[in-house]
Amino acid sequence: MLRSVNPTDGSLVREYAEATPEEVASALAAAARAFEAWRRTTFAERASALRRAGALLREGRDGLARLMALEMGKPVAQGRAEADKCAWVCEHYAEHAERFLAPEAAATDASKSYVAFEPLGPVLAVMPWNFPLWQVFRFAAPALMAGNVGLLKHASNVSGCALAIEEVLHGAGVPRDAFRALLVGSARVAALVEAPEVAAVTLTGSTPAGRAVAAKAGACLKKSVLELGGSDPYVVLEDADLERAAETCATSRLQNGGQSCIAAKRFVVVESVLQGFQELLVERIRARRMGDPLDEAIDVGPQARRDLRDLLHRQVEASVARGARALLGCRVPDGPGAFYPPSVLAGVEPGMPAFDEELFGPVAAIVAARDERDAIRLANHTVFGLGAAVFTRDLERGERIARHELSAGSCFVNAFVKSDPRLPFGGIRESGYGRELGAFGIREFVNVKTVVVA
Repeated sequence: MLRSVNPTDGSLVREYAEATPEEVASALAAAARAFEAWRRTTFAERASALRRAGALLREGRDGLARLMALEMGKPVAQGRAEADKCAWVCEHYAEHAERFLAPEAAATDASKSYVAFEPLGPVLAVMPWNFPLWQVFRFAAPALMAGNVGLLKHASNVSGCALAIEEVLHGAGVPRDAFRALLVGSARVAALVEAPEVAAVTLTGSTPAGRAVAAKAGACLKKSVLELGGSDPYVVLEDADLERAAETCATSRLQNGGQSCIAAKRFVVVESVLQGFQELLVERIRARRMGDPLDEAIDVGPQARRDLRDLLHRQVEASVARGARALLGCRVPDGPGAFYPPSVLAGVEPGMPAFDEELFGPVAAIVAARDERDAIRLANHTVFGLGAAVFTRDLERGERIARHELSAGSCFVNAFVKSDPRLPFGGIRESGYGRELGAFGIREFVNVKTVVVA
């Protein structure tokens, strides 16, 4: 059985029967048949279904937000925003997919030559619990608009969300077998990747999970896209607007309870403004309210699971043991649930978990730097490379650092890193490879086909 447990109080939300091997085999075969029909639909027909999906997401945003709060602890206001963002990505690809995938003429000696973009087949998506709607729709919208079909293996603790996504897409007009949620545990992912019906695989999750899926996909010679963890650095320079920087950094660090791959993780601050920024950040983070995610006034809910909360606290304790200073929080509260308070660590340096690892929770790590050059060195001193930001009043300086100095897939100036349907999203090094969203994202799972007419 797959279990959804309410992280607010530890109560059982619901149990789901795991799909049998026979049921999975049937779904895979049906997806392969559905692909042959779906790939021949027009862009207009696919767009009609995706626009309807967007409308259904907006209509059902309250219920979807409540479901996310119950299954993984997301505050309902953030849950509604997530549903709206999913509607946006559906509508974006409904409008632009045909242009993104239009044939491109090439001048050769032939009478006619061009590049066409054709769907690959069933795409397996192995998705995480932290953004249980958004992670799925940012794969599903471009994949379906390209003519592929989708097979979703969602995180086991958000099976209700997986079925809700399936219901939205089917209600919008996507054929039943063109998008299926497979309720199976993680131990069965390898077999799904190996299945001959699966043409490609995309995974959002941890670096170890990405390595395992990449190895299996590579052995099967199947295309894969991986969006993995991050330890995003936010560089605060001596000429930054400290009030703005502190507010932006606090918001990014605590979004979704800090359980975001692109949340700010390490705040690399030049020494001349370190004390002032530190005080402002502590003030902003202390002001965030923690509690029941069903309460509209709450900013930070529980962590998704108690084991994840306990892992986070071990990372904090190990960092303090190696010399970091706890300025705020950093204690496991009494009572039920998987709560961890908004926290701040100062004096963080390489060699500490708070610097070297991804802290997937509401813990801000402040790192001191001598100057701009040293701040960039510390920011790039990581195995990850998902997002980064820099704060400065000099926009040309900020753009230079974002463009040429910070090493990550997305670099922002005076703003926190976020994904946007209009822009490609993804990382480098141990944050994965490939891109989602934008024109680049929809072209990941297509056959880039050369056509020549002599």
